[in-house]
Amino acid sequence: MKLFRHGPQGAEKPGLIDASGALRDLSGVVPDIGPATLGRDFMSRLAALDAATLPLLPADTRLGPCVGAVGNVVCIGLNYADHAAEAGLKAPGQPIVFNKHNGAISGPNDSVWLAPGSQKLDWEVELGIVIGERAFHVSEADALNHVAGFCLVNDVSERAYQIEYEGQWTKGKSYPTHCPIGPWLVTPDELGDEQDVDLWLDVNGVRRQTGNTRTMIFGVKTIVSYLSRFMALQPGDVIPTGTPPGVGMGQKPPVYLTAGDVITLGGRGLGEQRQVVSEAPPAPLTRLPPEGDHTSGPAKPVPRCVLEGCPFSG
Repeated sequence: MKLFRHGPQGAEKPGLIDASGALRDLSGVVPDIGPATLGRDFMSRLAALDAATLPLLPADTRLGPCVGAVGNVVCIGLNYADHAAEAGLKAPGQPIVFNKHNGAISGPNDSVWLAPGSQKLDWEVELGIVIGERAFHVSEADALNHVAGFCLVNDVSERAYQIEYEGQWTKGKSYPTHCPIGPWLVTPDELGDEQDVDLWLDVNGVRRQTGNTRTMIFGVKTIVSYLSRFMALQPGDVIPTGTPPGVGMGQKPPVYLTAGDVITLGGRGLGEQRQVVSEAPPAPLTRLPPEGDHTSGPAKPVPRCVLEGCPFSG
């Protein structure tokens, strides 16, 4: 399956791609694609639906982040040896782990904001893992049983904040709009071999990154198992798995994003993203609406799920 979320920012509804590639609305079946609906049992029920019976959506429907209510974005750094080399760093012996704030998450085609004073805004195309079931001390052999699917991620990074400021990388990774995810959540059976995914990224029509997940230092199963030794991964957590070479910082001389630049990126089976870099809105506007809470007035009733066993069906 390919699942997505559509509609205005902060009020996205669930959807799926049918066999013909058309967009179908799932909001009459399930309230959202998020932590409560990513487990294997629930996903199997979605897979059994007759997509032809679901309402069609316009082709130009806005696509939001493909997963809602993400609790944590746990990233893996320097996971391609050639990317480590272009950064002038030694390939790691263990996965390098850091966080992006979940407030950085945005839709696949939303604008990427240039922070006031930012001079070193960079791009990173990545394969993202979406956790479907709690993973704590899981083996590599069992790791994929805890994965709901995969998505495309642009790990947008402000290199001055990341490297030149004291402390950890999180400051350079967490500005609002600096984590576009989607367009789709692609289930493992739909994607096929997660260690054979071509990735690419262009800036203003110029190819900057080309890679394949087969050259990862640490593969998907290793990453999930490794992280589960140190934290209990939760449904809805997103794990960007590192980027191949070709980031702006690694160009000679370095090339960084400026207002008006257009980023396009994609991956085999994952779809494509397109972002235009824009100046961040004035400070009062830079607070994104909370997930599902962009309207005022009386609280709306929580939609109920029609699938048997759904946590929203009561």
